[in-house]
Amino acid sequence: MNAGDIILLIFEVLGGLALFIFGMNIMSEGLRRVAGRRLRTILAKATDNPLLGIGLGTFIGFLIQSSATTVMIVGFINAGLMSLVESIPPILGANIGTSLSMQMISFKLGKYCYFAIASGFLMKLVCRGRLRHLGRALIGFGFLFLGMNVMSGAVKPHREALTPLLSRVDGSTLPGMLLGVVVSLTVTGIIQSSGATIGMCFALIQAGVFTRLSQVYPLVLGAHIGTCATALLGSIGTHIEARRAAVAHLFFNLFNVTMAIIASPLLLRLIPLTSRDLTHQTANLHTIVMVVASAMVLPFHRHFARLVTLAVPSRRAPPEPSYLEEELIPYPEKAVCAVLRELQRVMKVCMRSFALCAELFFRINRRSVRVIEANEQIVNEVKALLRDYLTRVTGRKLSRRQAILVQHLSRCVDDVERIGDHVKSVAAILIDQKRRPLAAFDRKSLDQVFELYEQAVVVCRLVIRSLDPGRADFQEMARRILEERELYMKASIAARMTVTGRLAGKEVTPLSGIYFTALVGELDRVVRHAKAIALAEQEPVFWIKREKLDKMAAEAPPYTPPPLVKPDDFLDRLQREDYL
Repeated sequence: MNAGDIILLIFEVLGGLALFIFGMNIMSEGLRRVAGRRLRTILAKATDNPLLGIGLGTFIGFLIQSSATTVMIVGFINAGLMSLVESIPPILGANIGTSLSMQMISFKLGKYCYFAIASGFLMKLVCRGRLRHLGRALIGFGFLFLGMNVMSGAVKPHREALTPLLSRVDGSTLPGMLLGVVVSLTVTGIIQSSGATIGMCFALIQAGVFTRLSQVYPLVLGAHIGTCATALLGSIGTHIEARRAAVAHLFFNLFNVTMAIIASPLLLRLIPLTSRDLTHQTANLHTIVMVVASAMVLPFHRHFARLVTLAVPSRRAPPEPSYLEEELIPYPEKAVCAVLRELQRVMKVCMRSFALCAELFFRINRRSVRVIEANEQIVNEVKALLRDYLTRVTGRKLSRRQAILVQHLSRCVDDVERIGDHVKSVAAILIDQKRRPLAAFDRKSLDQVFELYEQAVVVCRLVIRSLDPGRADFQEMARRILEERELYMKASIAARMTVTGRLAGKEVTPLSGIYFTALVGELDRVVRHAKAIALAEQEPVFWIKREKLDKMAAEAPPYTPPPLVKPDDFLDRLQREDYL
């Protein structure tokens, strides 16, 4: 092979790998959407039963791969929706699920890849709803096998030249085993997909480069360790318990790899008995190692979590847990209290991010930025869970006050989530401003905008206090929030007028004025959503009826939907007003 052939081979393999990863991502996204939006919510609740946890983890790992599932679990723990102990079974299941997805890929369906792409495209074009998402998954499935075909086709003419280069990777010897594990974990850590690494092994097998199980044995094991990089990177900036979950994923895979290396003489003799095809043998190796290791760890998952805690010590307390307990839903008044406490907890998360923004006025702190981004994910996760919780509360026979109060709480969920969005925007504006010297604030501008920031913090702290279900004076707290909001708005208007005058007098740069206005705008929006929460709390129905806390409500009576409304009248009205 000359230099040109080598370069062409490298880019053909990389192109095939890119198609494989792209197809895997598209397929996973399509299957996840077919499964529905409640997938994440269901996983967050599957915490009490380890068998249910490992089962759901297996299902989700099959759909979206173990690394993505573990990142999701890390986010749940950081949001307080799951504890470290509760996360171990789903993490084990996610690894099993990934191995099952590779079982599906191990079937030689490469010649049907164009059929899958064409069929998926037609389904995506013609169908709606879940069938449309299934079409997307078929397109990904086709691209996945197309990528394998490209890699295999590129390597096949050069297999005689490549075989000596890969001969050192050999699971039948300890040096060859360790070399293969290191190479594979490095490649997997870079591309962050164990499925892609094992898919490359399938392509090399089909090209005739690998002819024995001992050659791919260490590569499969190395992929187990390399896939942990995704969760470890995803845990940066999260709470200590979330980081421990990422480490638990690493420890589990180190354990199953160590066991597989020790048992390699036995497995190298037994696994060829499961299939005559080397591709299927490789997939079976992946599955058997994961299933056996999970079966060994699951009965001791609490001890395993304790070991991880000892290995990753911290003086910080774990995050405040979620208050959205399933058993409270039959008691609407208790469920309302739980929603209020959860809103208060999420508002505290927003305030932690808001407090970190203070430092960004003066310098960029990367750790603070990562925490703000992680906190934004917490708010989004809890919003989805709150929405689902309130929806299930409405399935009970509610009093008039409770029915109206649930509507106010639903709007408050949106307002708290939007506050989190605007806090993140404040951070983004400050970070971007630091990168532009002409946008720097002088002392007078900084004094004004920082004073507005402090006043916005005061308003948000009052909102946190107002969301305590133990209060008897929601309306009084709402009045105080509105008063502080009025003081803020007067200061905001004055600041805008001042910066306009200073721009006219060329005391500040136009770019500085743009960032000043953008920053004040985001602070205004934070306070505006705080006002919306206060207005909801001012409503006469916004209070807790203590005597109803232990009163169970029956399920709501069956509801007959009204007949469908014909849209013609409404569309004709728009035409008459010449809107269209």
